[in-house]
Amino acid sequence: MAKAFRPNVPRKEPEAEHRINNLIRVPEIRLVGDALESLSEIVGEDIQVGVYKTQKALEWAEKAELDLVEITPNAVPPVCRIVDYSKFLYQKKKREKEIKANTTKTVIKEIRFTPETGEHDVDFKVRHAIEFLKEGSKVKAYVQFKGRGITFVTRGELLLLRFIQALEEYGTPEGLPKMEGKRMFVFLAPKKKAK
Repeated sequence: MAKAFRPNVPRKEPEAEHRINNLIRVPEIRLVGDALESLSEIVGEDIQVGVYKTQKALEWAEKAELDLVEITPNAVPPVCRIVDYSKFLYQKKKREKEIKANTTKTVIKEIRFTPETGEHDVDFKVRHAIEFLKEGSKVKAYVQFKGRGITFVTRGELLLLRFIQALEEYGTPEGLPKMEGKRMFVFLAPKKKAK
């Protein structure tokens, strides 16, 4: 089905990430950057890190065929750089991508018990938890209390403490078992391997 045409609805332009060139409307700016020395050679004036009139900085940027970009708008006066804006955005996205690639994502695997969970089932779940911890995932073990099972809170706590003890060489608990609603839970983080 075709979309209905709405003639009187103004289109919203994507908002720029930074103010550049004539969009910077403050009287003074603080100029920073690594390339100020090479800019000084192009412009023919001695340019250092410091506070300058916005109009003067715009003239320098125009002479060097670059852009005046506002980096920190909330500073007094705002911090700006004279750079090639498209190259600046490219490098910024590249840095963000590297940072994102270097961050580790924590995976949390859940293991569920009931107060009546048998010995064999606990051993089976301990083996699964060992695998999860070896692969670097966190483990959230919890005891689910249903109906009148809430009267066996101490049994659930003992079950979780036994579970923690069985995994002590593979993971460390991030605290003691806690009650939240009808669940008692504990988190285990994998132990750091000695290098």
